[in-house]
Amino acid sequence: MIDLSKLTIKGARESLRKKEFTSRELTQASLSLIEEKDGNIHAFLEVYDDVLSQADEADKKISAGVDLPLLGIPIALKDNMLFAEHKATAGSKILNGFTAPYDATAVEKLKAAGAVLIGRTNMDEFAMGSSTENSAYGPTKNPHDLTRVPGGTSGGSAAAVAANMALGALGSDTGGSIRQPAALCGIVGLKPTYGRVSRSGLIAFASSLDQIGPFAKTVTDAEIIYNTIRGLDPLDSTTVGEDTYPHKKEFEKIIGVPREFVEKEGIGEETKKNLEEAIEKFESLGYKVVDVKLPSVPYSLSAYYIIQPAEASSNLARFDGVKYGAHVDGENSIDDYFQTRGAGFGPEVRRRIILGTYVLSSGYYDAYYGMAVKAKEAITAELRQTFRSVDLILTPTTPSPAFKFGEKSSPLEMYLEDIFTVHANISGCPAISLPSGFSGKLPLGVELTADLGREDNLFKAGKEFLGE
Repeated sequence: MIDLSKLTIKGARESLRKKEFTSRELTQASLSLIEEKDGNIHAFLEVYDDVLSQADEADKKISAGVDLPLLGIPIALKDNMLFAEHKATAGSKILNGFTAPYDATAVEKLKAAGAVLIGRTNMDEFAMGSSTENSAYGPTKNPHDLTRVPGGTSGGSAAAVAANMALGALGSDTGGSIRQPAALCGIVGLKPTYGRVSRSGLIAFASSLDQIGPFAKTVTDAEIIYNTIRGLDPLDSTTVGEDTYPHKKEFEKIIGVPREFVEKEGIGEETKKNLEEAIEKFESLGYKVVDVKLPSVPYSLSAYYIIQPAEASSNLARFDGVKYGAHVDGENSIDDYFQTRGAGFGPEVRRRIILGTYVLSSGYYDAYYGMAVKAKEAITAELRQTFRSVDLILTPTTPSPAFKFGEKSSPLEMYLEDIFTVHANISGCPAISLPSGFSGKLPLGVELTADLGREDNLFKAGKEFLGE
């Protein structure tokens, strides 16, 4: 039996090239682990019924001498990405039974690269949450401790990779939803520059913040997936090319740490110690670590929780029980709408729709949404100015290790889990979470943020940090 715990995407591709095993055997090993483990973890909502036929097609290409970056590799998809003729629910009852009519661009690129798409993973409903407790289909559990959350909203994808049930996965990141579960599950998670990866075929949450990105065991594997899915797309006018952010600054191995911001947020002692150990490790690798001040960045969370629900209230208006998804009969057509949305949306989604509608309403738009957009511009300018003197910014990824189910009982407590990640979505900058240690048996992660278009800096530093 193939030992998936010792395999990376890069290593598996080399073995497939050498014909040490077949894609069918590799995929069957993933399916066996899913059968063994996922009853407890609940990372997957569905394992596709055509998985082995996909693997057989990959084996035919390998036998014919075809060499593609992900040929024969089992990859999982977050449940908000369309895969033609397969279900996609965004973790919500309102899309129960919906079948995708076409491929998301990122999915299309995975298929073109030869990936075996193994199944769709659990998520917070419409990507709203920080723990994958808000799924309409039940929570996902952290593979390191089944009493604790895997992080959210892409917790299913993170758990699938952490438990070796898939060699890689796609998630979406609106305010930290790739990086946070990557940290809590002890793997690598990348949120690319906004627009580097097409959002066509991604079920929208907050369109100016959403970004698709990879989960993997190593930085090298994350880079392989990222290079596969990135690029301009005529179906998404917000995508950017290689020339959009020209590289004007050489990589000088200078890392900025916003200590004042980090210490102000009251992180746990284990998280603080882990950050200091990461700083020491980077210094031992020849990096210069300096303090930086980011006075506007602490307002990222406030701006995020105005912009994000405002966009969500607009995007989710399309779920009306008429065009697709669930439908509940009411007394008349408008009652159909109310009944469908009331029954189909969970409490967190309803909360954010109401909040978003409020901040966009007459008399409040300028006071809330308008001010949040101005804050977003100030935060972006501040970060870009900082990147003139440093290559990367280092922070913890999360304030603490994975917490127990139900521990964050109030919405505000849960929202504060995003405190170190939202700045990257507000500014559009790329950021990566790297596994950096443990608190007992619970993983900890540190986050590196780079200037727009400088994923290359993240990959260089991340590989050195993890010894790849």
